Amino acid sequence: MSQPVYDIPVRRIDGEETSIGAYRGKVVLVVNVASACGLTPQYEGLEKLYEEKQADGLVVAGFPANEFGAQEPGTNEEIAAFCTSKFSVKFPMFEKIVVKGPSQHPLYQRLIEEQPQAQEKPGSDFRAKLAGYGIKQDNPTDVLWNFEKFLISKDGKVVGRFAPDTTTDDALLKDAIERELRAPG
Repeated sequence: MSQPVYDIPVRRIDGEETSIGAYRGKVVLVVNVASACGLTPQYEGLEKLYEEKQADGLVVAGFPANEFGAQEPGTNEEIAAFCTSKFSVKFPMFEKIVVKGPSQHPLYQRLIEEQPQAQEKPGSDFRAKLAGYGIKQDNPTDVLWNFEKFLISKDGKVVGRFAPDTTTDDALLKDAIERELRAPG
């Protein structure tokens, strides 16, 4: 078994070394984000969720990635400026990483190992939508697109994975977050 998700080193967008373990005892929603995607407006909902639930123990963790349509071409500094100026993002942002393919970051290797398939909201088939644009997955466990979400419990277990079009307003995600926030820590 690979190392626990808490022990995998990551860097904040300002270059500071840390790990998801810095949020031990909290519920963490890990999201691969992009600045030039049709789903980029999800930043607004993610920030609202963070502001509403931070006091209850929720952390939203944004990981910029450029594997999907080159929709995150900027530097870490440009991404940070964009998130702050366009969406007033206050939730923790991390350095741009690779979320699929041969150079996949160890964090995403671990997240996918624990949750190989994303749940989709009822009535949505994001995989089919992508196929309609000629975009197919190389591996069925790969992250589908920008804004896929992984939910980590207070004790560091990956307890949920949600398709990119599952927004913070969707009951599927809201209920999962609430369940984890209520769980004993």
